Amino acid sequence: MTVKTKDLSLLDPSLVIPALKQSVLKLDPRILIKNPVMFVTGVVAVLSTYYCLSHVPGMDQSILVQITLWLWFTVLFANFAEGLAEGRGKARADSLRGVKKETPAKKLAALESQDWKQVSSTELKLGDFVLCEAGDMIPADGEVVAGIASVNEAAITGESAPVIRESGSDRCGVTGGTTVVSDWIKVRVTQKPGESFLDRMIALVEGAKRQKTPNEVALTILLVGMTMIFLIVVATLQPLASYMGANIPMPYLLALLVTLIPTTIGGLLSAIGIAGMDRLVKANVIAKSGRAVEAAGDVDTLLLDKTGTITFGNRMADEFFTLDGVNIEDLAAAAFLSSLSDETPEGKSIVELAKRKYFITDAEHNKAVKSFVPFSAQTRMSGVNLENGAEIRKGADDAVFHYAQALPGVVSQCKALVDKIAKSGGTPLVVAQDKRLLGVIYLKDIIKPGMRERFAILRKMGIKTVMITGDNPLTAAAIAAESGVDDFVAQATPEKKLDYIRNEQAQGKLVAMCGDGSNDAPALAQSDIGLAMNEGTPAAKEAGNLVDLDSDPTKLIEVVMVGKQLLISRGALTTFSIANDVAKYFAIIPALFMTSVPALNALNVMNLKSPESAILSAVIFNALIIIALIPLAIRGVKYKPSSASDLLRRNLLIYGLGGLIAPFIGIKAIDVVLAAIGVV
Repeated sequence: MTVKTKDLSLLDPSLVIPALKQSVLKLDPRILIKNPVMFVTGVVAVLSTYYCLSHVPGMDQSILVQITLWLWFTVLFANFAEGLAEGRGKARADSLRGVKKETPAKKLAALESQDWKQVSSTELKLGDFVLCEAGDMIPADGEVVAGIASVNEAAITGESAPVIRESGSDRCGVTGGTTVVSDWIKVRVTQKPGESFLDRMIALVEGAKRQKTPNEVALTILLVGMTMIFLIVVATLQPLASYMGANIPMPYLLALLVTLIPTTIGGLLSAIGIAGMDRLVKANVIAKSGRAVEAAGDVDTLLLDKTGTITFGNRMADEFFTLDGVNIEDLAAAAFLSSLSDETPEGKSIVELAKRKYFITDAEHNKAVKSFVPFSAQTRMSGVNLENGAEIRKGADDAVFHYAQALPGVVSQCKALVDKIAKSGGTPLVVAQDKRLLGVIYLKDIIKPGMRERFAILRKMGIKTVMITGDNPLTAAAIAAESGVDDFVAQATPEKKLDYIRNEQAQGKLVAMCGDGSNDAPALAQSDIGLAMNEGTPAAKEAGNLVDLDSDPTKLIEVVMVGKQLLISRGALTTFSIANDVAKYFAIIPALFMTSVPALNALNVMNLKSPESAILSAVIFNALIIIALIPLAIRGVKYKPSSASDLLRRNLLIYGLGGLIAPFIGIKAIDVVLAAIGVV
């Protein structure tokens, strides 16, 4: 369920104006305390304001006013960055609200009822049954319990092509606000009043309600620790200055504290996390928590369903293989007749292959058909009965072997063909006529283009890829080898999936998987990152911590990339901020003592004009660098798959070195400008 929204510019008035309001509202100490670094900056700004309003002996009052204004500017812009990131998420939430509206509903007294009563969607309760016919809007989230229909989800997903929803399948989930295009379905309401999927998605998209993740909490502790260290450093400067006969005004020390603590990353930390969730929303994935987004960046093992993810899912007939003594035209004709009523893609492809390769036509064979035998889970076969009394069956090898009761030698030959097809990654269907084995149809599952390359990228990122399939081990091994996955789980059951996930987690690994059926719910709940398909069952969507509104299983790879980008962005800006603080310490301290301790002037490598100029330039630089990094924090650092050592090296060379150099250049440039305009 996805609302397609435009990617708003950072300067869009609809984002900027609310963010400006939030920058003031977030000055509330109860809100500001959640960001300890900016809380300290806010306290210093208040104290500096107090000193402005009172007379400080030996201080230029105009310099103090400027320092105070820039301190407030720093806090406000840090709040603005967070408000801007929240605004992008809320803009998408507003789009979701546009879809949510009251609709009429055809309420049934019971599932078997044919008569219905029209009520408002707001009157529906958990467990109610509603009838949805062609042209009706589905009034509430629910599960199809009878019928089959084509449903247009364009209002929510943005996709124009209708999707099929039917009872008794993994694609039985429907969302309120979508429209039935054809046929009819009966829906059992699964939402509680005021708790529709849209309601929950709106709440989740609202970035302001985002919880801090464990890594973010750990980083906050680090920043608090650094703040305490620099607080101690600054507190010891006054006794040291007194010992050397110097005097450093208290406002200068307070301003120095703000320039030294990690205000850069402190001011952008919330914006980075909110922007990470926003990038997932842009990818049409709703995260139920920031923890899930961040965990995606640390994934070690990625479980992917074979059908529809690694392969297209529609197996196509590729060849007919006959047994000894059987004419290929006879096998093709039998396969053709047994598939005429088969509306599945596989059945249609068998008919097409017989027509294209063996020139069999409908006209000469349709008249021979007496009745069709549909496929059933019990027989695992389908077929046709002919007017002349002949029977043709096709289906799973063991089912047809049991039906045909063929001689052991014939069965062995047929099994050899079945194994050959399975080893090549295909699916075999055995054909028999009048309980005589004729041969095998080779159904080929086509792997999606570029999958091997994508798995190679994930391998380079240190992520192990695992294919989950219900196929037999031979077929699974062939598909796994062709697609390039690292491992596979064949004949997968819910228990097998759970065992695999738990074994990986027991080794300290983070596991991600996607699923859409109720049988996937246990594994989705057990996984660290569970990506549920929106078209799937309610149980799957409740179990996962991410919901893919496009129901595209390959989106799991994109989710991992977004998580990686979030972690890389935070790491890069943290590296820059810490390097920045170290550089400012060595840039400002010598200038601060240049008049009282002339010998330290030799360390004033930037040749700053005065202690006042050094402090004011540093405070201004401190505020401007946050402004400069807002776009980077919200858009994220571009992620390129590489090893941890390569990423560390890149961080140190680009953001570490950049953080060391930037203050020297920036503070000196501001000092020159201040001197030129006569401010100091």
